[in-house]
Amino acid sequence: MKSGLNLRAASRALKAFGLSAALVALPQVAFAAAASPMPAYSTPAAGAPGAQAPVAADKGAGAVEAAGNPLNTSGPTADAAAPGYTPMKPTPGIGMPVDGGIGLQKQFSPFGEYGRWIHDIVLIPLIAAITVFVLALLVWVAVRYNRRANPVASRTSHNTLLEVAWTLVPVLILVCIAVPSIDLIAKQYKPAPKSALTIKITGNQWFWSYGYPDNGDFEVNSYMLNLPGQPVINAGVREVGSKPWDGPSHMEVDNRLVVPAGEPIRLQITAADVIHSFAVPSLWFKLDAVPGRINEKVLFIEKPGVYYGQCSELCGVKHGYMPIAVEALPRAQYNAWVLGHPGGLIDGQKKLIDATAQAPAAGAGETAVPADNASEAVPAVETTSSPAA
Repeated sequence: MKSGLNLRAASRALKAFGLSAALVALPQVAFAAAASPMPAYSTPAAGAPGAQAPVAADKGAGAVEAAGNPLNTSGPTADAAAPGYTPMKPTPGIGMPVDGGIGLQKQFSPFGEYGRWIHDIVLIPLIAAITVFVLALLVWVAVRYNRRANPVASRTSHNTLLEVAWTLVPVLILVCIAVPSIDLIAKQYKPAPKSALTIKITGNQWFWSYGYPDNGDFEVNSYMLNLPGQPVINAGVREVGSKPWDGPSHMEVDNRLVVPAGEPIRLQITAADVIHSFAVPSLWFKLDAVPGRINEKVLFIEKPGVYYGQCSELCGVKHGYMPIAVEALPRAQYNAWVLGHPGGLIDGQKKLIDATAQAPAAGAGETAVPADNASEAVPAVETTSSPAA
């Protein structure tokens, strides 16, 4: 009896020691990994090709409405009316759901590649190994310990080695999952660089509004295109398939969220009415839009292309008709798109304009010297195909 009690006490002590050691080590390892730096981003300098000479900012609603992009949310808008801008044609199967697809979409952001690595290399092998192991145990127990094969049941009530093993092994498995997961979460919510472009996204019932405060403060509304042969979803909006650059039905919109590729972008997301959720699976991006609150997250798109998503929060009767289309352009082409809007400014030029307006006028016979980062306006550039593949 005394020997049995000693064995039980030793078993409990071993389990407690193993669990304590794992719990002490877990936060230290996880937070050490979380402290690792974000991927190195390169933000174009203010004087990069395509920078615009100082002009007066135009924030008037009338000028923006003339471009087909009304600031109000009272009705649908026409296609983004930047002169010379042709929306990019998406690549089939890239940045969009596909028939019979299993698993995650191909990723085009550093966080997405990291998340997919966790899913494919960490989670799936662990899930498969645990499933096979448990199934093998069930089969072995059913064959070895049924009434015919084992008529006299064992009276063993404790096994120290097994008890320690089934306590420590799950702890180690959880550590393997927690360390990269906490690291990914910490990196995703690290603030954007100070010089990053800021875009404001507002969820409405049932469309998205995209504001560009760093580019002259213009705004575009994004409505889903109507479906041929189906009841009209958004009055005044054309049908999908009527333009050569249209993507899949239920996903294409009249005005896409146009962003520069290859640099970090600060997305500030809110809502005007109820809770929405801005989600683009192929960019590993999902963030709730909450009325009266601004949520912020960094978006980094590695390659130019068109990437589709949807509102992922039940927001009302037209929740299923609130898609997201993100068009990532090379920086020079993005600048050309911005300059096509009245009052459009290359990001970083707003402060330059303010400083220029406050400076005293040049005296008689003096010549004003332009700012270092001012250059001629970039010509409009057409983009008709997506190299995202």
